[in-house]
Amino acid sequence: MSEPQGSEGTTQRLPVLEKAPDQRDQSASAAAYGPPPVPEDGAGGGERRFWSARRIPAGIVALLLLLVAGIFLYDIAAVRADRPAMHWRRELARQLAERPLDDTWVLVGAGVAAALGLWLIVLAATPGLRGVLPMSRIHPDVRAGLHRDAAAMVLRDRAMEVAGVQSARVRMRRTKADVRAVSHFRELDDVRADLDVTLTEAITALGLARPPALSVHVARTTRKKG
Repeated sequence: MSEPQGSEGTTQRLPVLEKAPDQRDQSASAAAYGPPPVPEDGAGGGERRFWSARRIPAGIVALLLLLVAGIFLYDIAAVRADRPAMHWRRELARQLAERPLDDTWVLVGAGVAAALGLWLIVLAATPGLRGVLPMSRIHPDVRAGLHRDAAAMVLRDRAMEVAGVQSARVRMRRTKADVRAVSHFRELDDVRADLDVTLTEAITALGLARPPALSVHVARTTRKKG
């Protein structure tokens, strides 16, 4: 008996991308095409990534600044109390006074400071949260996002529903969903075609603002000989 393709009578199968016979590999079949179209109303088409609070980098920088400021404050208070300054501060002042600007260690220290400052600027100017995919905005006052792992789990579950699929692995990126499945019966091209249709419907149902492109790879299971 053939399995039903949908629970509702009005469900229609999407067209399947066909390839010439000489372009197919019977041991590993693959299909790649662009993302499914965005809904006609265009809702969420311009959604941007969520901004990250970046508590960990901000906390690390604040802790380092606090430690450095505390050490300098203690040393200045000690000098004001007629006690000698710390050895490292006297040595640092002497080195800065004696070393020329083109000295190797001066250039290395300046490079490290510049790289640290550039890293902080990049953290402040970029949104972050690359693991959260923005979803289409239905209500103007509500924003929603979907974690990549959750989206990958949904696609994997849908892939396992296809007849002939023994196992599936999904790698979800911001712009591409890479699906690798292993089939233990049926023709690889038939399994791939069903996966194309099923996963395209699944990606559309996720409601993402920028649906990722889909790449499907199907291989035959390898049996160990006893």
